[in-house]
Amino acid sequence: MKTLHAIAVTLLIIGAINWGLIGFFQFDLVSAIFGGQTAVLSRIIYGLVGISAIYYLTTLFSGMGDPVEDTDNLRPGFQTEFSEEHGIEEEIEDRS
Repeated sequence: MKTLHAIAVTLLIIGAINWGLIGFFQFDLVSAIFGGQTAVLSRIIYGLVGISAIYYLTTLFSGMGDPVEDTDNLRPGFQTEFSEEHGIEEEIEDRS
């Protein structure tokens, strides 16, 4: 699944750069490389960019509404592994 996500993001970046070039310089890089906008290979690239955008949108919003889990398992207060290993925790407790 990570590979599919990486491919989708790569295609989105290619599409974004292409749209930026079209917007700023009226230059379509994909059509220039693959033989025009109506060339079969250009249309395949445009289609893959569109499909990757739809895929990325579904993965982007699929986690919305899920509860956020605390995976750090930190104890309350300022206790850390470093302070426990080096006795700093005791010094902090003595000051209060």
